[in-house]
Amino acid sequence: MTAEPTPQVPYCLRLPAFRSVSWQQWLPARLPSLPPGDIDLDTADWSLSCRDLDELLHALHQAGHSVQLLVTRCRNTLISAAALGLPVREASNEIPTIEARDDQQNEAITNVDLTVHRGTLRSGDHIETQGHLLIVGDVNPGGSASAEGDVYVWGRLRGRAHAGSKGNSSAKIVALQLRPLQLRIAELVARGPEEQPQPGLAEQACIQDGAISIEPASPPFLPQ
Repeated sequence: MTAEPTPQVPYCLRLPAFRSVSWQQWLPARLPSLPPGDIDLDTADWSLSCRDLDELLHALHQAGHSVQLLVTRCRNTLISAAALGLPVREASNEIPTIEARDDQQNEAITNVDLTVHRGTLRSGDHIETQGHLLIVGDVNPGGSASAEGDVYVWGRLRGRAHAGSKGNSSAKIVALQLRPLQLRIAELVARGPEEQPQPGLAEQACIQDGAISIEPASPPFLPQ
């Protein structure tokens, strides 16, 4: 009987601790020592925007390495990786891997903590989920999104959004353009602002002093 070969465990590249050294300075010295082929990437507690992560993946790709799994301890990096369609796991909670397929633009990718919907919600479309919800696209008038946690819209929110649908008053709604027909957080309801948003300024809605307040979103939730 011929013994089956033992599956090879991918090499895991771990970034240095956050702020100990810039990964842009650290990575070039590590690239020559990496084994060829696919690798896993552990970004530790680095908070990486979509642009940061794309730059990191590009540097690895130029050196002949593809990332087949990203491990992170930062929620913001988790969201960026999911938005880019990268298989990802949050190390702190050992969340099951999120896997995306580029040929299904409107596929919703779900785990116990985060749902990612890639594509625009049009009039009549509705998505409802446990945990947090990230929509990579617009929510058009007549479309609606609901989550027990936060709602993030990497696009224009012009329909309806409900965060904290099970009564979580600390939930929030973040969008690159926040001009919804209606906002709900927990049991509170509000209409979106009528004035035009400032160009390039993402906004968030949250509960302050018993009412829904809209304010500029704080980094790192702003794409850079």
